[in-house]
Amino acid sequence: MLKRFIIVLSAYLACCQTTANAEVPLKTVEHVDIERYMGEWYEIASYPQWFSRDCYNTTAKYTLRDDGRVDVLNECHKGSPTGDVTSAKGVARVVNKKTNAELKVSFFWPFSGDYWIIELGDNYEYAVVSEPRRSTLWILSRSPDMSRDTLDALLSRLQNVHKFDLSKLKYTRG
Repeated sequence: MLKRFIIVLSAYLACCQTTANAEVPLKTVEHVDIERYMGEWYEIASYPQWFSRDCYNTTAKYTLRDDGRVDVLNECHKGSPTGDVTSAKGVARVVNKKTNAELKVSFFWPFSGDYWIIELGDNYEYAVVSEPRRSTLWILSRSPDMSRDTLDALLSRLQNVHKFDLSKLKYTRG
């Protein structure tokens, strides 16, 4: 079951989709200290994806490897905030060495998807991740909860600067 999930997820991430806001190219942050980015992140909200259906308390853990790539471990509780934990393991690689803000993530070789860091807190306390077509969106935090002020400021920039449709957001903390 998990293998099938990873195969379909990889195919989905690799497929072409139309850009909702092609007239406004998506921009990443200017620079990411990749070592500071490593560690555990808590998903606060995201665009629902078929592979994260019924997920609660989703986390992502990133570990820098000796070869410069990044091990990825995504976990969530299925069905309820205390449901069984399901996980997916992948590998990411930085594709823009100037900024370190554009990565490719693969959960099943040879398929990979874009992972662009478009917002990042000064102290790496939050991050927002998407891809050029804006078909995915994740709001991540270093802690399970994010202050309302921080979230409101992010949502405002996502809508007004990055041109995301906020009506698609699903809050995933249980």
